[in-house]
Amino acid sequence: MGSELYEKFMALHTRPGGLVLPNAWDAPSALILADAGFEAIGTSSAALAAILGRIDGRHAVSREEHIAHAEVMARATNLPVNGDFEDGYGDTPEDVAATVDAAIEHGLAGIGIEDTTANPDAPIRDFDDAVARVRAAVQAADRRIVVTGRTDNYLQGRPDLDDTIRRLTAFAEVGADVLYAPLAPDLDSVVKIVTAVAPTPVNVLMSPADRVLTVPELQKAGVKRVSLGPELYANALTALEQAAKALRRGDIAAATSGIGFGRIYDLVASAS
Repeated sequence: MGSELYEKFMALHTRPGGLVLPNAWDAPSALILADAGFEAIGTSSAALAAILGRIDGRHAVSREEHIAHAEVMARATNLPVNGDFEDGYGDTPEDVAATVDAAIEHGLAGIGIEDTTANPDAPIRDFDDAVARVRAAVQAADRRIVVTGRTDNYLQGRPDLDDTIRRLTAFAEVGADVLYAPLAPDLDSVVKIVTAVAPTPVNVLMSPADRVLTVPELQKAGVKRVSLGPELYANALTALEQAAKALRRGDIAAATSGIGFGRIYDLVASAS
């Protein structure tokens, strides 16, 4: 089953146009995305950490918690689920391999391994360590799960395009299936990344940092996967905040003007 799921998920990346991979945070959100016609979904480590009342990227969420979280969405939707698994949950490349094995065992279609450390004073791993961890993930995956090699240089205040490309190229050379550098500064940088690592598919988080583009604009630049991280979750909380303010004013109608729980019940019942 692992190899079949790998082929199915990988095919979405390599077809003309690629895919949009929205990030869900629970079964109902995953079911809404599936009902809207999306063919695969991702988890968001930031959204998961927030749901648990913790901070993302600080090793505050365990491997087991994230796998259980992802498995809920995979079972609810029967869609390929890509796990946004921070640094692979462990100090060593062997720990990363164990995380990949567990993700495969629990039916995930993809897994992201980033080069972060969880140490805010030195947030990005040394080059060799980062590459070794992606290599361990790829070897454990053995084409049973799609491995995304990710560098968080830009997210961690290291705006170094040359180093970003160097890391992504190295991740591709050790076998990563997809590459990812969130929040590259502009479209020109995105194009340079896509060109440098071709033909390996590149994921972009929403858009370059300077402006929000459309999916067709990103596809025209060669991007093969577009994800949204925690932004759909933040959008949902925006609606909650607005409803809370309305309720505080005494406006029950405005506070309860959403889709209604019957819709959520029907979605969950259809997946049961």
